[in-house]
Amino acid sequence: MSFRLFDAPLREPSQFVGFAGNMIDRQSENRADDSVEKALADPSARLLLMHGGRLYLKLKDGGFDPWFGAEESQPLELSLDHGVLLGFSDSGPVLAVPAGIDPEHLPETIKAIDYRSVYMQGLIDEAAAGAMAQGAALLAWHASHRFCSKCGAEAEMRAGGYKRLCPACATEHFPRTDPVAIMLTATREKCLLGRGRHFAPGMYSALAGFIEPGETIEAAVRRETLEEAGIRLGRVVYHASQPWPFPYSLMIGCFGEPLNDDIQADLNELEDCRWFFRNEVLLMLAREHPGGLITPPKGAIAYNLIRAWADSA
Repeated sequence: MSFRLFDAPLREPSQFVGFAGNMIDRQSENRADDSVEKALADPSARLLLMHGGRLYLKLKDGGFDPWFGAEESQPLELSLDHGVLLGFSDSGPVLAVPAGIDPEHLPETIKAIDYRSVYMQGLIDEAAAGAMAQGAALLAWHASHRFCSKCGAEAEMRAGGYKRLCPACATEHFPRTDPVAIMLTATREKCLLGRGRHFAPGMYSALAGFIEPGETIEAAVRRETLEEAGIRLGRVVYHASQPWPFPYSLMIGCFGEPLNDDIQADLNELEDCRWFFRNEVLLMLAREHPGGLITPPKGAIAYNLIRAWADSA
């Protein structure tokens, strides 16, 4: 078996996907139960405000600013007890805090925009998008894990938002990340792309599915490809990963080598699935396909998988 570490590029492919630009120093070893309170007391603290899957953005100089000070945020009815400490930037602590005010009643200078649109439209820079992914995932986990799964009592936030402790049975609960395999099945000449029913018009993408308990990444890639497309895979190699805050997943991107050509698509899962040759994929990537077919947008790990294969010739 070859040892590829020293042949790897200095910047791994995961650095070029969306939400990967997070520059926050998490300082995980220093998280204490009063971390949020201490951070909010720091005048330099910067806050990301979130509500119902939306990020609050200030209109500023013709663009958007996602950062709020603690004092200027007070009219937005913050739920400070449910805020989480993301870590520290060069200018001070960074937190994600739920806002209580309804998005429909915000001042004209503040807009509430859903996370996916913020990302797709590039409304904030890469560092802020990475922080948004971190904060959105943590807040979503807290909202869906209020109660202890062991005894049913309401658990309390600890460690700056990175733990919940049950006061009744002392069970500790930690934030979860759901692993998802996303894979591009490819030969040297063609690749397999599928279309989900909820996709944008004309979009085809790599296949994907959740990794199940007791399953390796490679086994999940082979299983999902067989289940969704009827294609058996031989070799599977890892390419890149991407944090995906919908609500708290980690996309694990791989390439797979097909052992058969005949597609038997699961039409309960997919609207369509077929082989695409390289020239057609290059047109899709360039948004120049005569039939209006496209790939996912730049930043999506599916785009990076498809681009890496298309450029490999």
